[in-house]
Amino acid sequence: MTATASAAAGVWGRAEQQDFRSRVRGCLLGGAIGDALGAAVEFASLDEIRAAHGPEGVTDFLPAYGGRGRVTDDTQMTLFTVDGLIRAQVRRDTGAWHPPTDIHSAHRRWYSTQRDWGPDERRKDAGWLAREEWLYAQRSPGRACITALADETMGTLVMRSAPFGLLVGWEPQLVFQLAIECAAQTHGHPTGYLSAGAFALIVHALARGEALDGAVQRALAHLAARPGHEETTNALRQALGAVRQGLPTPERVASLGEGWTGEEALAVGLYCALVAEDVRHGLLLAVNHGGDSDSTAAICGNLLGVLHGETALPPAWLAEVEGRGTILELADDFAMEMTQGPALHGPGGSSPAWLTRYPRA
Repeated sequence: MTATASAAAGVWGRAEQQDFRSRVRGCLLGGAIGDALGAAVEFASLDEIRAAHGPEGVTDFLPAYGGRGRVTDDTQMTLFTVDGLIRAQVRRDTGAWHPPTDIHSAHRRWYSTQRDWGPDERRKDAGWLAREEWLYAQRSPGRACITALADETMGTLVMRSAPFGLLVGWEPQLVFQLAIECAAQTHGHPTGYLSAGAFALIVHALARGEALDGAVQRALAHLAARPGHEETTNALRQALGAVRQGLPTPERVASLGEGWTGEEALAVGLYCALVAEDVRHGLLLAVNHGGDSDSTAAICGNLLGVLHGETALPPAWLAEVEGRGTILELADDFAMEMTQGPALHGPGGSSPAWLTRYPRA
């Protein structure tokens, strides 16, 4: 039985479970490493990066937010997105199932971390992730994101859409639709929410063992049926075209944009993943450009991580990235939920410990 079929049927072999867990870990940790590599140079031009760090630019973690390997709000919100997806699966048994609402509630829990001094132990519905003190550090979240989450409006951004792609038991169309719905509430322009959907689809195909080129073609096919897809489609095609133009350089990365919009960030991260000799090479290429370096490198890290698994990630960076223990714990919980969910909270019984970690309320 293939991984796809076994996911849908709820029956996984041990090897399949291990492979999936490695891909989930790789996706989340790879994104965090890329985010941390770009954190210190997010607003610097390529000339400024080279002047400060030499002709090769960034080659290792730099001090940011008071230390090395520190992540930004992109990783924080990605983790809460995963938390929301697990809770959505847990709530599926109750009949009150609407994943966009669960994702929005998770992002509201992240928003609380940006206002409060620390975890509120009195909140029984918070779950374990909201009690992780390191997530209460403010890492320059975008004003638009904070404003959107200050009320009951739902939304997300392309950089936080990778977890949707890890729903390997879902059909691609449903993954695409969920990512779009969770982005469209605050990003009403088609390019904003379609970039999120395309990114989720690419991750989804990679998580199911497909090649990166084929994953992009699948995303292009889904985009073609959507009104207003042209900017996102053109960005993906430009990334594919840049691969054929010669050896990768920072200047070629710059030709795809600076990454401040969803389609540009996706194009840059995708291009760097496509031409990467290995994970380190791809991530450094995604960081060393004038633009939104942490977001483009996070996207590249998500893609390379889910494509190759956690063992392909550079060990030194893996050991130093902030929150590694939390990320591993959450990744393993997600993999367990996707492969063994019915045994944890199905009609035949439930695990009280699991429902404490991921409350249905």
